[in-house]
Amino acid sequence: MTTLPLSRVPDPCDAPALRWGILAPGGIASAFASALAAHTTQRIVAVGSRSAARAQTFAREHGIGVAHASYEALLDDPNVEAVYVASPHSRHAEQALAAISAGKHVLVEKSFTQDARQAAAVIDAARAAGITLMEAMWTRFLPHVDVLRQLLADGALGEIETVSADHGQRFTPDPAHRLFDPAAAGGALLDLGVYPVSFASMVLGTPGRITARGTLTDTGVDRQISAVFDQFPGSTAHALVTTTLAAQTPTTAAISGPKAHVDLPSRFYTPVPLRFVPRTGEPVTSPAPVITGSGGLAYEAAHFARLVAEGRVESPALPWAETLAIMQTMDQMRAQVGARFPGED
Repeated sequence: MTTLPLSRVPDPCDAPALRWGILAPGGIASAFASALAAHTTQRIVAVGSRSAARAQTFAREHGIGVAHASYEALLDDPNVEAVYVASPHSRHAEQALAAISAGKHVLVEKSFTQDARQAAAVIDAARAAGITLMEAMWTRFLPHVDVLRQLLADGALGEIETVSADHGQRFTPDPAHRLFDPAAAGGALLDLGVYPVSFASMVLGTPGRITARGTLTDTGVDRQISAVFDQFPGSTAHALVTTTLAAQTPTTAAISGPKAHVDLPSRFYTPVPLRFVPRTGEPVTSPAPVITGSGGLAYEAAHFARLVAEGRVESPALPWAETLAIMQTMDQMRAQVGARFPGED
């Protein structure tokens, strides 16, 4: 009988505690704060918002001691060691650079920035300052993904032939919503499509060729993009990724090789069991996750805290070069479908 490797991801509660500040108290920030409170020993000591009322409400809801009425005040807070940047993509670079300048370690919500040029500037600043910096692509740090990494490293699937992944959700068109606003770096790709793009990158690396097709919303952001990636280094594999703002898709992922394939079920980017299906023999499924849903954000926070404690500036699970390459890939995809943000050529 086939057996799967065990996850090597440690309990998030075992990570040394950082003193966190949350920059921009929106929906993802709320999920992050709840995950840390439920599953880690991390301490959120402050929140900053452009609205004093929003900061105070968020602080009250999550038991945070200090509510700052500006981002600048949060970054000036000497009690804050690390900042979680949870604003719209269009603000990530500006705010990450400000946090680095303030001497704070920075976890930047994905997509890392709105384009590769901005990503390179943020990475260069962190490198020069010796600051720990990481993209908050939480999927990379989940237990089932560690099992998947081990299967790939062991060659359990053979040489990879295809990778597929999708992420689509249905949003009612609304020009005022950030996902439909070019000035907020809206669109399906940076918010949803980054998951399948990052998944393909983790499995196969950076593609040498990207072929993308898509449609735009009335406001000019990408409504739907589908792409084929190929010409990976030393591989004949293809990756197929798709994303949309107009429909709830299965949000599944799969990797296939001559020896076996792996299926990741719906919401593959969250804590889920994976299914390993050998060409001969019985399929086997990894254990059900201990931490479920958005609680899985605890793993990225714990990983980041360990990096800081160890004096490491970047994560081996998601190094700066790969974050930059993913942004370059998404730049090409947007360019091919004509989705451009203000100020881009």
